[in-house]
Amino acid sequence: MKQHVGWIAGTAAAVLVAAGAITYAVAEDGGSGTTPVADSADAGFARDMAVHHQQAVEMSYIVRDRTDDEDVRRLAYDIAQTQANQRGMLLGWLDLWDLPKVSSKAPMTWMGMGDMPSAGDGSLMPGMATNADMKKLGTLNGKQAEIFFLQLMTDHHKGGIHMAEGCLDRCGVGVEKRLAQTMVNGQRSEIDLMADMLKERGAKPRS
Repeated sequence: MKQHVGWIAGTAAAVLVAAGAITYAVAEDGGSGTTPVADSADAGFARDMAVHHQQAVEMSYIVRDRTDDEDVRRLAYDIAQTQANQRGMLLGWLDLWDLPKVSSKAPMTWMGMGDMPSAGDGSLMPGMATNADMKKLGTLNGKQAEIFFLQLMTDHHKGGIHMAEGCLDRCGVGVEKRLAQTMVNGQRSEIDLMADMLKERGAKPRS
């Protein structure tokens, strides 16, 4: 397992380096050559994924305080660092495009899913945990915390992949689409890793 987690750590480091290059390049790669408008898929994805990523960062830091397991703590740290970096890029692009970071429209409107039912308070987009889930995670310790975190994060990644694939289909800015593909690739790998980690703990993903 440590070999697998070490590979993820190396991948996360590579993503961070690539992310810096993507941030630098965005000023010169506009995809369509035009600045996205507020209701575009590019802007919608940037806003919504920034919120989605923020919860993953919070979840990761919660579990780091609830377990001593080095594999889980290392994975949580890698997820937190990668998604915090990507979140900064998404918000930076909104600044670059001079667009608001919040919208009066419902989340996922840019994917035609603005009227989707919520899974519960706090679960604004696919895969997001509810406020009750987050509170529960903060009360668990050891193996129970590890299992619940891995289950929550697996769902979270599945939702994130769905959103990133939506950007691949709808976004027009080339560099943003490349980041979306990076998210798909990285989170699929982490889902596979988390399935193995759950199995080692006698558990399965929730869905």
